[in-house]
This record gives sequence, C-alpha cells and structure tokens, in this order.
Amino acid sequence: PLKRPDGRVLPERFDDARAWIRALEEGSRARQGHGYDIEWSEINHRLLGRNRVPTAVRLATEADALSLIGCQRQAAQFRSLAERTLTRFPMLGDWLARKPLVALANVNSWDRVLAVLTWFAAHPRAGVYLRQIDIAGVDTKFIEAQKGLLAELLDMVLPSSAIDQRFVGSRSFEQRYGLLSKPLLIRFRVLDQELRFGGLSDLTVPVAELAQVHLPLEHVFVTENDINGLTFPSVPRSLIIFGLGYGLDRLAEISWMRKVKLHYWGDIDTHGFAILDRLRAVCPQAQSFLMDRETLTTHSSLWGREDSRYLAPLSRLTSAEHALFEDLRCNRLGEGVRLEQERVHFGW
Repeated sequence: PLKRPDGRVLPERFDDARAWIRALEEGSRARQGHGYDIEWSEINHRLLGRNRVPTAVRLATEADALSLIGCQRQAAQFRSLAERTLTRFPMLGDWLARKPLVALANVNSWDRVLAVLTWFAAHPRAGVYLRQIDIAGVDTKFIEAQKGLLAELLDMVLPSSAIDQRFVGSRSFEQRYGLLSKPLLIRFRVLDQELRFGGLSDLTVPVAELAQVHLPLEHVFVTENDINGLTFPSVPRSLIIFGLGYGLDRLAEISWMRKVKLHYWGDIDTHGFAILDRLRAVCPQAQSFLMDRETLTTHSSLWGREDSRYLAPLSRLTSAEHALFEDLRCNRLGEGVRLEQERVHFGW
C-alpha cells in the first residue's frame, strides 16, 4: 500500500506529486521489464479535475522481489547451497529456513562444512584428537575456527547417542562430540631433593599421570604465580603446584591429593577466595596461607584494584576468611582492594 497525497495537500504540492508518480513509473515493470506493477485509483478534485494516483505496488513473483532489492545472485547461491545440503541432510531444512543469512555468510566454505558434517555422521564419538581428523580438502584449523557453526549443525545431524549433553559451548566441542581433548597439564616442583625424579625437580605432566605418582608426601602447596612457585623454599616431603587458576578442581582426579596436608596461596581479592572455595569442594582439607588480614594490611602501600569482583556467596571459607572476603566484596576497605601474591614481600 502507498500513502497517496490527500485533497488538501495536492493543490499545494502538485508538482511534487507529479515527480513522485514519474519516479514510481520509471522503476516499474512497465518501464524496466521487471519489478513491480502499480495499482491506480482516480480522484476528482474540484480545482485540479480528474487525476490518476498510485495506491499500491504489487510484486507478482519472487524474481521480481529479488530484482527490486538486487539480491538475485545471493538467492541463486542460497538455492544451490540449500539443494546440496538437503540432499545429504534433510533435517537441516528448518535451520536453513530460519538462518539463510548465516548460511550465505559461509557460502564460500559451505562444501567444507558439509564434508565435516558427513565425517562426524560416519564416525560418531570417534575418540581421536581433532587434528587427527582426515577429510579431503579440509584442514583441521578450519574445524577449530568454525566450532560454533559446526556445533549448531551437528546437534541436528547427529543422533542423541553421539552427543554428550553435559558439555556445551565451543570450548567443550571435543567433549560434546566424542573427540579427545588435550590433557590438562599440571606444573609442579618437588621441594624435597630426596624425592626428585631422576634429578628433575620442575615437571609438567598430564593430570592422569600425576594421579599415578605415589610419593611419600606430607604437604602439597598450591600457588597461582609462577615465580612464587619457582622460588618456593625447600620443604621436606613436599611439592608445590602452580599456575592452575580456576582449573584447580581437576585436582579431584588425583585421589592421593585428599590424603596430604594441602595449602593454598592465592591473591587476596574476591576471586582468590572464590578459587579457594572451589578447591575445598574437591579437597576439603585445604588450608590457606598468606591470605589473611594481617598480610593485607601490612602491604597496604602495594594494593592494586580488582576491576571485576566476584560477588556470589561462598560457603566453604573459615570465619576469618569469610569476614575478609565480605569486606572485599562490599568495598569496606576501599574500592576493589586487592593484593596480588607477587606483591607480598619475599621475606614476609
């Protein structure tokens, strides 16, 4: 429908109305050979007499509509893409109808997308590393870069038995679709010279391998900062783990870890206490050190600022830890107060 000029305006802007009509006629199918047809009505004005004015334009075919918006090439690409897709994966019809522009954004690589879907359909939960997938014309970096799109499509292509619903998101792509993921590595230093591995004290190993190591340990120290881990003093029957961050919950896979005295040293800020809380979920015996109020106040000249505080409640802190966490969470000591562990004086 077109909003035509009414009888009051038409005498005042008669020339504008004529120019508007001419422009519409120039773009119509009658002049261009494609596009829209104009529907007319006749008005009888007491000053201007009888005049024919457009009341609507009509697009008779899809081709006319595509021509009008200049998308004939994209439509042809989409038709070809959809035909190739539905021949192999008819279950993707609804997705193509809902997200044609997403498909078109990937039109130059769509054949590789289909090749990947075909491989996964033929090898459900293959149990290999992503880099081991061998598909003609597809390098595995393509799969890594397209995890988001591929996951969306694989959820519709694969049977439910081939999808582990516990894992979501691009970061869990391997676990969700039955591929092997790179093992989490743990770096540690043996703090007792008598317990070194063939003279080696600083090692990085997969969690599963560390779980198989049985040493006569009494203490395990955990810290985030690498330099603190490297400069930690010698302690009999002990080792120190460093650099895991929120990955500390993987320590639950090491059964002997729950039988030693575990000591955690993190930043004195809300996230440091959140990590401590998570560690206690898997190793309830964990104790904190150098995360107390005295350490914080003694180093007040070295305080930094925590830009994004952890605000959720924590249930596994001691009363002293919880009181300090609440003071930090509520900015009672200042705005976003934090003391990073590497700022603590070495002598302290």
